[in-house]
Amino acid sequence: MVSSEYERRIAARFAGFDQDGNGYIDRQDFSGAAKALLAEFGTPARSDKGQALYAGAEAFWQGMAGIADRDGDQRITREEFVDGAVKRLRDNPDRFAEIARPFLHAALDVADTDGDGAVTVTDTARVLVILGVAEAVAQEAAAALDADDDGRVGEAELVPAFARYFTVPE
Repeated sequence: MVSSEYERRIAARFAGFDQDGNGYIDRQDFSGAAKALLAEFGTPARSDKGQALYAGAEAFWQGMAGIADRDGDQRITREEFVDGAVKRLRDNPDRFAEIARPFLHAALDVADTDGDGAVTVTDTARVLVILGVAEAVAQEAAAALDADDDGRVGEAELVPAFARYFTVPE
């Protein structure tokens, strides 16, 4: 795949992070996603799970800003997002996985209503919808994440898939 095609695909993924649609990614997009997830699953913000989710969102934001916010204005433009992915993540999706892991771990914990360490495919789709994925796509993606067909999605399945989606050109 030529670089311009890769850049086009990565640019399309920008909207998933720009939660408020204002044309850039900032700290509020991450905290807004955390707030929406807590509301969706009825989890209090001051609970241990709520605090872990906000801490994960902040860590994710800091990691993204470190990779992509080239001008240091605490906002990531579409161009900075694409440039960061092309220059720093394209050949290293594991780096992105490590940046996203605290947030994804906490998000799964919020959605794990029975506390068994995994989330139903249905609840995984709910998380994806809250994070800006269209409902039909979220249902399909959640089902695909259930690699072992046990009806559950765990961190070991979600984190690498999430990283590949945002860094690998396929």
